[in-house]
Amino acid sequence: MKKLIAVFVSIAFLVVALVIMNASVSPPADVDVTITEWEVPWEDSRPRDPYVAPDGDIWFVGQRTHYVAEFDPDTEEYTNKFDLENGVGPHTVIVDDEGTPWYAGNRANHIGSINPENGDITKYMMPDDNSARDPHTLAFNDEGDIWFTSQGANSVGKLDVETGEPQIFEVPSERARPYGIIMDEDMQRPWICLFGTNKLATVNPETIELTEIELPNEDARPRRLAQTSDGNIWYGDYARGYIGVYNPDEESFEEWEMPSGEQSRPYAVTVDTQDRIWLVETGVDPNMFVGFDTNAKEFVSQTEIESGGGTVRHMVFHQPTSSIWFGTDTNYLGRAQLN
Repeated sequence: MKKLIAVFVSIAFLVVALVIMNASVSPPADVDVTITEWEVPWEDSRPRDPYVAPDGDIWFVGQRTHYVAEFDPDTEEYTNKFDLENGVGPHTVIVDDEGTPWYAGNRANHIGSINPENGDITKYMMPDDNSARDPHTLAFNDEGDIWFTSQGANSVGKLDVETGEPQIFEVPSERARPYGIIMDEDMQRPWICLFGTNKLATVNPETIELTEIELPNEDARPRRLAQTSDGNIWYGDYARGYIGVYNPDEESFEEWEMPSGEQSRPYAVTVDTQDRIWLVETGVDPNMFVGFDTNAKEFVSQTEIESGGGTVRHMVFHQPTSSIWFGTDTNYLGRAQLN
């Protein structure tokens, strides 16, 4: 009888333990996202690649009509517009700690800086040998120098902002189309998507050696990327409709199909402080703003972009306001507020 009672007690404790264990493991909560868009007053200009300046203002470029502009999110007004020469085709803008915007003169063979007080432009020309003829996407390192990609020239570069001299690294794979670029958490090592191939790339900041990293699927085409706090590199596979991750320590890959599948065309990518990856599916209309929890390995948010988006090409997370800024081909500047 005592043995029977002991068995029942053991079973009871096991049941209670399982209930407690299951209760403590809860799925990630869906993230509430509020998207606000402001129409850009310059028609059909393809506003893109916004960047949050130290004062909280938003800088962006007009790729089609060749300008760099500033938006004040507090007053909801476009406060500055600096016209560039026709044909410059600015692709990206980033703002340094002094508040100076730097843009990629994608079709004019240079990187430029603008004095926001008087509009004076300083051009840093690329080499005459066409090794970096089309600066594409820019990123500051820890010293304030600029790493950049050149898609058509098939190279990655580093601009010394003090001397104005660029250092160019040719990508070994032909027609690799270096595209998205980020700096790691220490802001020393660049990571790059080679959009014309199924490869990522990185440059060792000590040896200055460029290394290509092949993704498992030969049909993959990574376009933009982000890094989580564990050092892993996350990317959107534009061709196949997947989100993927590369673990540099283990040299391993894992991937998940996007909610809209093969037609999703994930393009813009960023990461928030909770290690959630945010992507925009640009192959669907309207574009879908999608969140992925990298700890739970689950999609936690899907939100339509009201203007349609057309194509959202690049976006940036702003930690103090927990918001993500983007531009649309439908001529809007957008903010996704993560609630």
